[in-house]
Amino acid sequence: MSQELAPFATAISVRPLGDGSCTASLDPDWSVGDRPHGGYLLAVLARAAELATGESPLAVSAQFLHAPRVGPVLIRTERLKTGRTTAVLRLVLEQRGRACVDATVTTGEFAADEAEWSQVPDMPVNPPTSAIDLGSSEARTFFALSKVCDVRLDPGTAAFLRGEQGPPRLRLWARPQSGFPDALFGLLAGDLTVPVTFNLGRFGWSPTVQLTALLRARPANGWLRLQAESRAVQGSWFDEDVTVVDSMGRLVCQARQLALAPERD
Repeated sequence: MSQELAPFATAISVRPLGDGSCTASLDPDWSVGDRPHGGYLLAVLARAAELATGESPLAVSAQFLHAPRVGPVLIRTERLKTGRTTAVLRLVLEQRGRACVDATVTTGEFAADEAEWSQVPDMPVNPPTSAIDLGSSEARTFFALSKVCDVRLDPGTAAFLRGEQGPPRLRLWARPQSGFPDALFGLLAGDLTVPVTFNLGRFGWSPTVQLTALLRARPANGWLRLQAESRAVQGSWFDEDVTVVDSMGRLVCQARQLALAPERD
């Protein structure tokens, strides 16, 4: 009998220790090899902040210091501000006494009103039949989370799959394989794309150095639409901006990261 996959909420669960810190067990299904996915680590830290304040994470800014491995971690929390509208916490994810991710999380309440103005990518609500399933055997080498995430790639933006080069811009659709997307899955989605530098012929591991994400709404059920693009690829560095929109057309997450690009093949 096949083992049932843990839902996303279980994979990011944390256990308070009563002294302001908590523990978590990093799930191998949300990892690239034995290294947990960066967006997944953000979601674990955001869940710890949510538990500490009773409010929703609105902004997450993280420095990736060392890559942790699958297994137990300790999360230390420090409250930096408590206000009427927001609280600010510093969270440090440690493993075996070593700081791996240092993050600041701002919590509060999502806006209850509809957006007065927004500009979001013009994409179909559902992936077209031509979209490439990144869980398929042909595409799985580019995407490590296919067991837990259903992600489809717009072939019109994926020049690298045709052996060509194009602008560092990709469009995707994503949802969890089990359950419904929630706010913290929206946060994960901000780091879910394959690196946009693939379109420049630069393949391989592209570690995130710093990532900042703004959470804007709890997503509706259905596919999340992602547009990822870079403003500049220069030397070993590139930036990547990801806009995440839900099935109702609402902005869910805005993420920007600074990452290292692999050498050109």
